[in-house]
Formats: sequence, C-alpha cells, structure tokens
Amino acid sequence: MTQQRYQAAIAAFDQANAEDPNQEMSDGNEYPRELRYAQRMSEMQERYAPEVSEAVKLAVRAQHIQRWKIPRSDFPMDRQGYLQWRTGLYKFHAETAGRIMQEVGYDEAMVERVKTIVSKKGLKVNPETQLMEDVADLVFIEHYLTGFAAQHPEYNEEKWLQIIRKTWQKMSPRAHEFALAGRIKLPVALAPLILKAVQ
Repeated sequence: MTQQRYQAAIAAFDQANAEDPNQEMSDGNEYPRELRYAQRMSEMQERYAPEVSEAVKLAVRAQHIQRWKIPRSDFPMDRQGYLQWRTGLYKFHAETAGRIMQEVGYDEAMVERVKTIVSKKGLKVNPETQLMEDVADLVFIEHYLTGFAAQHPEYNEEKWLQIIRKTWQKMSPRAHEFALAGRIKLPVALAPLILKAVQ
C-alpha cells in the first residue's frame, strides 16, 4: 500500500461526503450523515477484518459516497422504482470513487477493482465484494436498524423477521459468527427479534 496515495484517497472521499447537507448526531457531536456512515464502515472493517486488501479498505470508505445526490424520491415509489434507484446508486458510487482515485494517482487496474467492489459485482463469488457487503450489513445491524424500525412503526413481527433474514442471507458465515459471538452491539429492543430471525 502506498500510504500517501491511500491517505489522499480517504481524505478526498471524506471531503466529498462532508458536503452532505443531512446532519446526524453521534456521540454528542453533529456530523454530515454520509461522512459518519463512511467512518463507521471503516471502524467496523478494522474490527471485523483488519487484514483486508487496500482495494477493500477504499471500497468500504466509498460505499455510500455522496448518496444524497440520488434521492429515492426521484424514482417511482414501487418495487421497480426501488430497484432502478439501487442500480443507479451502485453505478454512481463506483464512478465517483473511481474518479477520485484517478485524481490522486491510482492506476486503472486498482480503480477498476474498487469500482467492482463498490458496485457489488460478484457478491458471494468475489471475496472482496463479499467482505464489503459483510461490513455494510454489520454496520446496518449495529447502527441503523433501530432508526429504520422507528421509520416503519407499521411493520409487524413477520415483516421484521423477513427484513432481518434478508440481511442475514447476504452475509458470509464468517460475518454470522462475528455477529453472534457478541462482537457487534445488537440494538437492545430488537435483539430478541434478530436472534429469532437467524435461528
């Protein structure tokens, strides 16, 4: 890893995410939402798989880069619209991360490798893509599941079991083991539901 180039890319990713107009409180401080998300991704990656490649570290930090620029509301509010939005986001995140990496001096091969991971190509078959997915799912469970629950008070238990199982299915056995060994903080109110869903 060329430390200088890597640090320049991380700083540029963070600068791009610091432009997020949406703010979030965390540990008593206010952060641009996507900047805090990116920091949580890197923190989780260091806890879960500190040995990963430079490409995975970069992809993890850039996974949601400037997500607010493509709002869900720009697409039809149905299943088809949701899928179009997700596909558009993957492409946008990959292109944005790739452009920043080129600007700080990464070669085409490394740029393409990170773009493949960020756009979630080869989930379950590309170990680097799977690693990023594991980190994203662990971050979702630890930091965002409670907030998601608050946004959907209409969901019944069956719907919640379905959502948790869907997230669980995207994770590798290693991530399952990590979560169940108490290595992440399960949201207190949802912990019994999570355990019920995955047993």
